Amino acid sequence: MNVFVTGGAGYIGSVCVEELLNAGHKVTVLDNLSEGHRSAVDGRATFVKGDLADLAALKSSLAASGAEAVVHFAANALVGESVENPVKYFRNNVANGVNLLDAMRECGVRKIVFSSSCSTYGTPERIPITEDHAQKPLSPYGLSKMMFEQMLKWHESAYGLRHAILRYFNAAGCTEKYGEHHRVETHLIPNILFVALEKKSEVSVLGTDYDTPDGTCIRDYIHIVDLAQAHILALKRAESGIYNLGNGQGYSVTQVLNAARKITGKKIPSVNKPRRPGDASRLISASHRATRDLGWVPKYPRIEQIVESAWKWHQANPEGYRD
Repeated sequence: MNVFVTGGAGYIGSVCVEELLNAGHKVTVLDNLSEGHRSAVDGRATFVKGDLADLAALKSSLAASGAEAVVHFAANALVGESVENPVKYFRNNVANGVNLLDAMRECGVRKIVFSSSCSTYGTPERIPITEDHAQKPLSPYGLSKMMFEQMLKWHESAYGLRHAILRYFNAAGCTEKYGEHHRVETHLIPNILFVALEKKSEVSVLGTDYDTPDGTCIRDYIHIVDLAQAHILALKRAESGIYNLGNGQGYSVTQVLNAARKITGKKIPSVNKPRRPGDASRLISASHRATRDLGWVPKYPRIEQIVESAWKWHQANPEGYRD
């Protein structure tokens, strides 16, 4: 298939592009490089530096690509920043998303796989979280993802646009070539590995009094390659659908820390700090629908596998990408 990937120079996008190419697809990447990295784009893909805000250029790039489907990653994704600057998130994640849908309609592209988030659920009412769980996002970021989901449903009704909405839990890990390098790093595993690499002195553990066995938050980590494979499977499915992507099991902050200490052979000092407002004790996915409809089964479910893949990449790339 000929696939147009927005945000393909970012962490998840870059690995998805690599896996799409490995599966034999032709890929065009559109990215403005505000968060992504040019060297994170697989050399087999066609790269276009562009922005969803530029509707004319977007239409031109999409038409020139000859795409049969879009995989849409491009978005701002910092929860805290979205609370401080909601306009940025509604403009980029929602208004620019309308531009993408307009371009797809004009160019006759009738399929989209959307990178959504478990943040649309808000504080879980039950664990594990299924796709029919109420959506009550706690941040403009989560709300922006939910709003685009709703737009996709109405675009199918009005224009026949088929969609796959993929609600990620905690993406983690790396491939040999492509890894996690954010300009502002908020994710737990890379911050732990920065301490192992002596780029930071300690890891902050935000809350040790949660209702969990060791008192720290439990999250559902999903290997980035497993995540990418779900996108490839979603492209093949004719019907629209909404899918949670997680392992269905959770690991606490302490468990992740201990796994990293074992794999790296480093002490990795940590310091206990107060809870972060809005953090739930547990976020665990029920991903049975993705298994049933897409045939998706994670190949790397263990936290040790995830951390080891990340450690290998960060050791080889201690300063991240060069650009």
